[in-house]
Amino acid sequence: MEHMVMKRAITRADILPMAEFGKIRKAKRAELLPAKRLRRVEIGPVATAYFESYETMWLQVHEMLYIEKGGEEQIEDELSAYNPLIPQGRELVATVMFEIDDPVRRANFLARLGGVEETMFLKFGEHEVLGVPEADVDRTSASGKASAVQFIHFPFTDAQADAFRKPGTQVIAGFKHPQYAHMAVMQEEAREILSGDFA
Repeated sequence: MEHMVMKRAITRADILPMAEFGKIRKAKRAELLPAKRLRRVEIGPVATAYFESYETMWLQVHEMLYIEKGGEEQIEDELSAYNPLIPQGRELVATVMFEIDDPVRRANFLARLGGVEETMFLKFGEHEVLGVPEADVDRTSASGKASAVQFIHFPFTDAQADAFRKPGTQVIAGFKHPQYAHMAVMQEEAREILSGDFA
């Protein structure tokens, strides 16, 4: 997979025929599992950040096409939905999920969480990188209810990327929302794999 590492967008040419993908689907998912595990950071009791890459989005697009069987016209939709989540060389990009099984508890919780997507941060050394929500969608409704899924970009300066890359650097991921002020220390292996997202 080494040759794919610095790819910044999935193109039509990268999409396999579904019959072909079906044959390698299980192996592809298994191959990506260790990296996906390292790209996952649990923050507080119900939030999980999944830091995306070309490979995770390539698999996601194929999964959507495989499951929904929308054919050629679905391809463009999936590419425009998932390409913005591939880091572009000076950023990390996370899909953040607030996972609560009970629908009533979930609705009550999300109703108090409006604007949470504006409060996420990564802190390391003397640096703090504030998250920027994906621009295509408003993730908090007019009534102040947050979406259970958020897409958040972390734009880095060169100096921040260099500091983040330094082995042993402690990285804290968290939220500053008054209803969800939780933080977590990122594993060193996670910091290391995410360092590869910088060009």
